[in-house]
Parts: sequence; structure tokens; C-alpha cells
Amino acid sequence: MLKRRDLMVGAAAVGACAPFAPGFGQAPDGEAAEAAKMNALFDGFVRETLERQPEEATSLGLDKGDLAILKSRLSDASPAAVAKEKTDNARRMRALETIDRSKLSAFEQVSYDTVMFTLAIEDEGNQAFDYGGNGAGAPYVLSQLTGSYQSVPDFLDTQHAIETKDDADAYLSRLNAFATMMDQELEQVRHDVGLGVTPPDFVIDKTLIQMDAFLKTPADQSSLVQSLVRRAGEKNLTGDYGAKATTLYAEKILPALARQAAFLREQRPKATHDAGVTRLPNGAQYYRVSLKNYTTATIAAEVIHKTGLDLVTSLSADLDALLKAQGLSQGGVGARLAALTADPKYLYDNTDAAKERLIADLNAKVVTVQAKLPDYFGKLPKAKVEIRRVPKAIEAGAPGGYYEAGSLDGTRPGAYYINLRDTAEQPSWTLSTLTYHEAIPGHHLQISIAQEADSPLIRKLVFYSAYAEGWALYAEQLADEMGLYDHDPMGKLGYLHDALFRAVRLVVDSGMHSKRWSREQAIQYMVETVGDKDSAATTEIERYCVWPGQACGYMLGKIEILRLREEAEKKLGSRFDLRKFHDAILKPGAMPLDVLAQVVDEYVKG
Repeated sequence: MLKRRDLMVGAAAVGACAPFAPGFGQAPDGEAAEAAKMNALFDGFVRETLERQPEEATSLGLDKGDLAILKSRLSDASPAAVAKEKTDNARRMRALETIDRSKLSAFEQVSYDTVMFTLAIEDEGNQAFDYGGNGAGAPYVLSQLTGSYQSVPDFLDTQHAIETKDDADAYLSRLNAFATMMDQELEQVRHDVGLGVTPPDFVIDKTLIQMDAFLKTPADQSSLVQSLVRRAGEKNLTGDYGAKATTLYAEKILPALARQAAFLREQRPKATHDAGVTRLPNGAQYYRVSLKNYTTATIAAEVIHKTGLDLVTSLSADLDALLKAQGLSQGGVGARLAALTADPKYLYDNTDAAKERLIADLNAKVVTVQAKLPDYFGKLPKAKVEIRRVPKAIEAGAPGGYYEAGSLDGTRPGAYYINLRDTAEQPSWTLSTLTYHEAIPGHHLQISIAQEADSPLIRKLVFYSAYAEGWALYAEQLADEMGLYDHDPMGKLGYLHDALFRAVRLVVDSGMHSKRWSREQAIQYMVETVGDKDSAATTEIERYCVWPGQACGYMLGKIEILRLREEAEKKLGSRFDLRKFHDAILKPGAMPLDVLAQVVDEYVKG
């Protein structure tokens, strides 16, 4: 999965639109004024976004020059800032509506439609709900996967570059801002609790486990302090950064985090065990809008549930045949997969040395697939990908793996994080597919191609779960087509297992948020169907509880990409070139699925 960034328009609909891109017709000269008007709007969105979310400027490598001041700041997370963003989003939408879409080229229309969808889906959530921040899709400000306590330490360590004294001083400023940000979040949490919005008890429990891990760490040994000391030392920067950071951490950050933890502890006895969002104010609609946000399509929960069940049946049959071919015929598919998951010969030792060897093995897989890419893609990325462990402080609630994009200027590579809290959750036969999903030909390839393409900035920054995760899941199947499992039958099992896993997601996500399944019912269904360990299934199910609808984007996105590919093959016949098809859907960057269909139609027309 991609590490979830803010999906609101501020993080998505930014950039300046170029008037032309290969493969699309250019607007007549007489209509260029309309494109220029739209471009000016997008330029304004850029500035607004970066000033509202300074972390984005740093993440993208844009906190330089006249934007250098942003490197000292973090986002304003107060209820007042949330309310202002809702007003600003509506203003942006009204401004974009003044553009005459019919006067834009086909490529410009893609940018218009993409940004308009983002504005509209956020506005729909803003109009209907007054909790969870902006839009829909993440109802709880604080959880095991949301909140600055969970994201800022890793952000500062891996994305806030330290080359100069100014960079180190900016880091200190951000430590101070981090404490302020946590208090602002707490203010929003109090507001939401007043509306009856409290995370389930098990979410609060997992969140407190992670918060307590930070609170119990001595200030001078914290990752935030150690990161600054290490990197300032590497650059021989003068100044007692260790003492300054330790003081800020002890006197500002820890008390702010303790206030958050104390409030959650107060709410714990009142919290429900209900996993779904239907119990929240206007909860059924919240799930509908969340699904639309993540799938970029209007699909009823009942349809999603049935699609998942049908896929579970067909994929289980495929797995049954492959398992029997490996001499595994006793018991149900889930039971046989569980036996494989627990088989010691497929497990790395749960030691730091073995975990380093696991990462080295994953790097070898990346090298192997890299050599095959030219046969399947015309455009290849220049950016490298690094494989890293999920930071220990957040591994308890983090997913099994995720990808974090590199900077636009290429100075920071993409990173594929793997959760190694317990190697028993990562049997070797599942690691090939995880690597193809998170690195290449999955997230790293897709995002890097978009970032490096000669296309407008907006196409490089926009994010849609159905497109990005749909591509990564499609990439798992493409790896099979590339022959990467030809001599690796256990890896093929891993590929089919993960496909089944994504089908199960459709069932359990819609089950909890539409059919009122319990957390335990969802965990049991996942364990029995996929054969995963209880701990891994629990982490997944609890993730779906705090990001309702997000898990549905994977399989639904893949299904749409495969449908468009089949349609293009049918129309083009012998002229169909898989490399050109991949280039056509990757170079423009992420977009809603309806817009992707437009792009493929333009590609087919030539």
C-alpha cells in the first residue's frame, strides 16, 4: 500500500497544467486563453497547498528558495484551520467551474476532470460531516494509523533533509511545532467526541500501545532527538543540537503526547466495540462517500460484497489446484495456506540478523525484475527504490508493507517499507508478490514514471487509491505474465494468496461498514479464508476500521485496468502494444477511474 497522505484537495489538486502532452490533441490557439485561465488557478492551488501543508513542500523537495520558510513549519491541525479548508475547497470548486471545459484540449480536460473530482468528493464530505477533519475516509483524528504522533517522527527523520545549520534550526522549529500540532489535534478530537465520534475500544488500545512506546523512551534516546544529533554531526554543524532537541522533546512534545494519551484513556471506558462506521452520525452516508473517495466510482456496498464473495470462490479454486500440485491436498484452502504460513522452512528467524538477510533477499528480487522491465514498458523510471524496515515505534499498528514516494527532484529515493515486528507474519513465499506490489513493477515504478514524465505538476502529485493500488495489484498479475513465477511455484502461491486476500478485503470492509459485521467476525473470516496468522489479520481488520472503504480500491481498481486493457486489445487487434498501453496509463499520473477510461480511449484513437 501507499503510505496514506492527506487525500484532500490541498495535497492532491496542486500544480500547474502544461497546455500539451504527447498523445493528446492541443487546443486551438484561439482557445488557449481558457487553458491559461485554468493553469493560473492551479498555480494558486500550489501556493495555497504548500503554505497550508508545509510537510508536502518538504516531501516533494520544494521547501527551497522563496518557500524555504516552510521548512520550519508543520500543518495547522486546529478546528479553525479545518473549517477554513472546507471553505477554501468550496471556493476552489466554484473557481474551477468558471472554466469552459469544452474549450480545453483532451489532455487539459483530463486535468480538469481529475481536479474537479477531487474538489467535488471532498466538498460532498464537507457538506455532510463535521468530524474527522475534511471530507470522508478517515473518521478518527487519532488512531493507530492517524495523528501526527504516528507520522511526524518518521517524516522528520526520513524527509526533512539536514545539510546546513539552517536545516538543523528548522528541524528544531518543527519539534516545537509538533507539540502545538498535537494539542490542535486534541482540540479537534474533543470536538468530535462531543458529536459522538470515538474510535472503537480496540483502536484506542492499539493507539495507546504506540503512544506509550514514545512516552516511555527517554527524551535523549528518542528517534527525533537521535536523528538530529546524528545528521548534524555528519555535517559537522556547530551548536548543541542534542541538548536543544532533548529539552524541546521533554518539555513540549512529551507533555503534548501525554495529554492526547490521557484523553484517550478517559474515553476508553465509554468506547464501543462496534467496528463499523454506521454507528457514527450519518454513518451509512459516511461509508458511501468514503467508498466513492477511495474507489473513485459509485458502487453500492452490496455489489462490492458480492464481487468479493465471487472472487473468493474463483481464486480459492485456483489455489486449490496449485496447492494440490505441490502435494498439499488435505483440508480447506485456508487451512492449507495457514499450514504453509506456519511452516518453519518458509520463515526467517525473528532476529535482527535474519531480518537484514530478508531485506537483502528482497533487494535481489528487485534486481531480477528490473532486467525484465524493458519488454513490458517503453518508459522506465530513473529513480531508485530503497527497502527499509517499518520504524519499530509504529510497527505494532502499521501494515505489512507500504511505499513512500521520493522527492520530485530525485534527491530522495522512493522507499518500500516492510513490517518486521514478527517474521512469522512474513513467510518467504509471500515476499515476492509484496515486493512486486510495493516496488517494481508496482508503486515505485508507477509513481516514479509519473514524477519524471514531461507532464504538468498536477499529474505528478494527485493521488487516488483505486488507480494507485489498482495498478500495484495489477502489477502482481503482470509479474506472473513476465514469467517471474515460472521457476517459483511457491511464489505463484503467494501471488494467488495475495489476490485472494484483496478479494477478502471487499467482503470484510463492506461487511463491517455496511452489514454490521463485528471485528471478530471479520478477523475469523480472513483467517479461515486466507490462512493468515491472527495477528496479521487483526492488524488488517483494524486498519479497515479506521480507513473505511480504502481497502476496496485495490481489487476494484485492478478489475477496471484489466477491463480497459481487454477493451484496447479488442479494438486495436494486432496493433496493440502492451508497452504503449502501460505508458498511456502511467505517464499522465493518477486519476479517477472514469478519467482513466477517457485516457485509454484517447490512446486507442491514436
